[in-house]
Amino acid sequence: MENGAAPTAKPVIVAIDGPSGTGKSSTSKAVAAQLGLSYLDTGAQYRAITWWMVTNGIDLEDPTAIAAVAGKPEIVSGTDPAAPTITVDGVDVAGPIRTQEVTSKVSAVSAVPEVRTRITELQRSLAAGAEQGIVVEGRDIGTTVLPDADLKIFLTASPEARAARRSGELKGADLHTTREALIKRDAADSSRKTSPLAKADDAVEVDTTELTLAQVIECVVTLVEEKRAGK
Repeated sequence: MENGAAPTAKPVIVAIDGPSGTGKSSTSKAVAAQLGLSYLDTGAQYRAITWWMVTNGIDLEDPTAIAAVAGKPEIVSGTDPAAPTITVDGVDVAGPIRTQEVTSKVSAVSAVPEVRTRITELQRSLAAGAEQGIVVEGRDIGTTVLPDADLKIFLTASPEARAARRSGELKGADLHTTREALIKRDAADSSRKTSPLAKADDAVEVDTTELTLAQVIECVVTLVEEKRAGK
C-alpha cells in the first residue's frame, strides 16, 4: 500500500475458519502482518478458558459446572500478528494452553453455550475495535461470530495432510494417533449444538492439501486485496 493510502482504505474484517492442521494460524498471522491488520486466534481464547477450568479443578464432565464459572476468568488477547499474546487474570498462558491436557478438553468446554456466548462477545468487541481491520481465525467466525465479515475463507485439507502437519508441530507425535485425534475433534466440533464448525454459505473454500504455506498465504492475501479494491 502506498503512503497516504492508509486513511482511505476501509477496515476489512476477514474470517478464516476450518479444522485444525489446515494452516489456519500460520496463514492468518502472515496475512495480517503483510496487510497491516490485527490478528485474533479465537482457538487460543477457548484454550485459555479451558486452561483456567483445569487449573481451578472445575468438573469438565459437568456442563452446568462449566457454565456457572464461564464469566469468571479475565481473558485478554493481544492482536499484534508479529507477537500475539494471551493472558488469563494477568497470567501469560501462551505456553500452558498448548498442552495435551488442554487440547484434549477444549472441545468439551467450548461446546457449553455459556462459554461460547462469553467468548463470542470478547471476539466481537476485539473485531469492532480494530482500526485497520482484523483477521479472525477459528471454527465458527464466518457463521456465528462475525456473520457480516467482509471476507470469509474456509480452509480445508485431507486428514492425512493435516495429521502430518500436526505431528510435525507436536514433536515426536505418532502420525496415526494424531490423525485419529483430529478426526475425533472434528466430529465433536462439527456436531455440537452451539455454533458448530461449519462453512458459511458465502465463504471461499481453499483446499490446502497440495499447497505450500506460502501459496496459501498468497492466495488469501490476493482475496483480501480484491475485497479491499471492491472487486
